[in-house]
Amino acid sequence: MVYTERNTWVGLIVTAVMIPSYVIVILQRAAGGPLAAVDWFPIMLWTIGLSIAATIVLSILWGMFAGARDPKGATATDVRDRDIDRMGGRVEHSFLVIAGLGVIALCAIGADAFWIANAMFFGFAVSAFIGSIARIIAYRRGLV
Repeated sequence: MVYTERNTWVGLIVTAVMIPSYVIVILQRAAGGPLAAVDWFPIMLWTIGLSIAATIVLSILWGMFAGARDPKGATATDVRDRDIDRMGGRVEHSFLVIAGLGVIALCAIGADAFWIANAMFFGFAVSAFIGSIARIIAYRRGLV
């Protein structure tokens, strides 16, 4: 497995853990009450920070294990990796545009800041998740 594919897998795994964790914590804090009443901002910041830290740590650890097995191939990339990354980026951007339009719509109707912030947060998270899936599919099946 090449360097960029490993990092894509790490991002996918972290995102798959982060999204449900955030939802669970928010629902627990709401305790059956209105979600907009939850103090969501520190939870969101912690989730983002822990996701970044987990991605870095897992990438480094996985890279160390891969480097121990294949020192030359652990950090190698080629044109195919760049093409796959570009394609994944286009997929991510598509979902970010959709999330941005949703945020604009929420602002237009005067939604609470909780809903606006969470729409953007989930837009970023879902776009990263879908972009990672698109990259992994491209690594496994190739670019068309």
